[in-house]
Amino acid sequence: MVFSSVTFLFYFLPAFLLCYFAAPGVRVKNLVLLAFSLVFYAWGGIANLLVLGVSMVANYLFALLIDARTPRWRLRVLGLAVAANLAGLIAFKYAGFLAQNINVLLAPAGLALPVVHPGLPLGISFFTFHAISYLVDVYRRKAAANRRFEEIAVYITMFPQLVAGPIVRYSTINRRIRTRRTTLGRVSAGLRIFVIGLSWKVLIADEVAPVVAAVFDNTPTPNLGEAWLGVTAYALQIYFDFGGYSNMAIGLAIAMGLKFPRNFNLPYGALSITDFWRRWHMSLSSWFRDYVYIPLGGNRHGHLHTAANLWAVFLLCGLWHGASWTFVIWGIHHGSFLVLERTGFGAALKAAPRVVRHAYALAVVLLGWVWFRADTLPGAFALFQGLAGLNGAGYLSAGLEAELKPVTMAIMVLAWPLAMFGLPRPGGAGLAPRLRLALFGAVDTLVVALLFALCVLSVGAATYSPFLYFRF
Repeated sequence: MVFSSVTFLFYFLPAFLLCYFAAPGVRVKNLVLLAFSLVFYAWGGIANLLVLGVSMVANYLFALLIDARTPRWRLRVLGLAVAANLAGLIAFKYAGFLAQNINVLLAPAGLALPVVHPGLPLGISFFTFHAISYLVDVYRRKAAANRRFEEIAVYITMFPQLVAGPIVRYSTINRRIRTRRTTLGRVSAGLRIFVIGLSWKVLIADEVAPVVAAVFDNTPTPNLGEAWLGVTAYALQIYFDFGGYSNMAIGLAIAMGLKFPRNFNLPYGALSITDFWRRWHMSLSSWFRDYVYIPLGGNRHGHLHTAANLWAVFLLCGLWHGASWTFVIWGIHHGSFLVLERTGFGAALKAAPRVVRHAYALAVVLLGWVWFRADTLPGAFALFQGLAGLNGAGYLSAGLEAELKPVTMAIMVLAWPLAMFGLPRPGGAGLAPRLRLALFGAVDTLVVALLFALCVLSVGAATYSPFLYFRF
């Protein structure tokens, strides 16, 4: 089920909110949230529930074992638990990819492994990382193992973040799972953020998506204009698609009295790749920092060790996004520039004018998106040839021209400043504080209502459009 669908907006969400706020007490509210979350997840396939159920039960028991064991055994139990979680992720997501690459090595001997691509359970990358976060937090004594199974089930299955994040640490939300309160102000603020996220997805990401598909999927050798148009359109699509989903999840959490971490902070306004990863998918980058990079030694053992740790983290980050060499290269691409920025180049970059730093970061990110979006290595190389002008600089293809409607071009022009700098802050300093608050509150409400109306019209007329991060 997609947030930007008629089923969710007009049936699932109203029914959930009605039952949730009618439920007496937090424990009953948790049961309502759990029930609706399981229905939401089952909408993508009943078989997925089995994998999710095994994950919930296994990690609930693992945490109890970690909490109860003596210090001598706690690390061993944690290692077993993390290995079990990763084994499930590897089996479903990487089995076929690993078999294909092993078969390349076995080919000279005339041997081959069977290549099987199991159906990928929806959101397995996200709920696996949530489970590992819970186990590690229990091991580090940041939180005690929870003996109420339904609360662990709620933590892992909360439908707003179940299939595409943001990644929520157990230690940051465990108290609110058990004790929280909702107010009319929080509900209003949460639904406002939800509508903003919905408009990002429906009015921006979905509008530029056909341009992206026309270039990446239907233009074998894009020329200079087509290639740059496709890459810049994809940069907008993935930001406003995933950023929109994150805002919707955060907004729903606020309305329920919970709190999810911020996931984006104007990433295309970054002045370096280091800065970019402080702004992009912040919950994932901080997860890798705290659970992988720092345990590997971080930057505590010299430049070479730090470089190796950064490459390892971003290699894993690339693989986390998908079982493909294009994702691996995307991870190495970002890791390499992070390493470069820890050399003299980083010092020179900091001394450069702001516009140069911004242009550098944006160029590196855009080139990286080629690896991320291309389905194959030859497809990525063709895009790079186009970006360099090696495929000519002729006219746009008829298919791409058909997708470049006036509305689409206007949205692309307006969306880039929004992605880099955000909305301008309202003025009105000469007005009395209460009058200014009332005025801008009324304008804000009107704008949100208008956005929601436009989204409803667009959703009603559009075809099914899943979120990009559902595939991960």
